[in-house]
Amino acid sequence: MSLDTATVRRVASLARLRVEEQDLPRLEAELNGILGWIEQLQAVDTSGVEPMAGGGAERLRLREDKVTDGDLQQQVLANAPDRADTFFAVPKVVE
Repeated sequence: MSLDTATVRRVASLARLRVEEQDLPRLEAELNGILGWIEQLQAVDTSGVEPMAGGGAERLRLREDKVTDGDLQQQVLANAPDRADTFFAVPKVVE
């Protein structure tokens, strides 16, 4: 598949990209190069190769789904520039 200048102009318009007229030939060459690589990848025989999407045989270990407070209150508040008791203190913005 090969793109012409009019198609490149249309794609740029659909993508809401402003492309100067003198840049169209360079962009056309780059897009045609990308499409060439895609055609090469599509020509590769992948029969017998299992897809890797979904992690294959490897599965993520699930943790117990329980709500905790994180038990990090003092560590989090240590970063506060100002605090009031166990809360972040912030300047009043509404009068």
